[in-house]
Amino acid sequence: MNKHPFLFCGFTGWCLEILWTGLHSLLRGDAAMKGTTSLLMFPIYGCAALIIPAYRRIKNLPIFLRGCLYTAGFYFGEFTSGSILQAFHMCPWDYSGAPHQYRGIIRLDYLPVWFLTGLFFEKILTKSS
Repeated sequence: MNKHPFLFCGFTGWCLEILWTGLHSLLRGDAAMKGTTSLLMFPIYGCAALIIPAYRRIKNLPIFLRGCLYTAGFYFGEFTSGSILQAFHMCPWDYSGAPHQYRGIIRLDYLPVWFLTGLFFEKILTKSS
């Protein structure tokens, strides 16, 4: 893998978010498919590099359990970073109008997305392990 996993994860996260929001804009009828992100998201996505040391400890667990652990880690990171950013009125996302949300910071219906994203990052970050 790359020598700078934090940077790699930050840039990959940005790209995935732009793809995700662009597809959502298409579903809302925006043929321009405008995708967006925030500069504040780079260090948050960069923290996905923590999958590397986590994987070393859990690599012998079944893939389903690893995906569940990554999901829990992503929810923890999203809730923690979102709470801190909300305290400073800087949080770039607000799920308060969505169903299955908690404090406008996390969406429980995104669980499958975080599960697959965790396994995706595991695959690309540990391919040489």
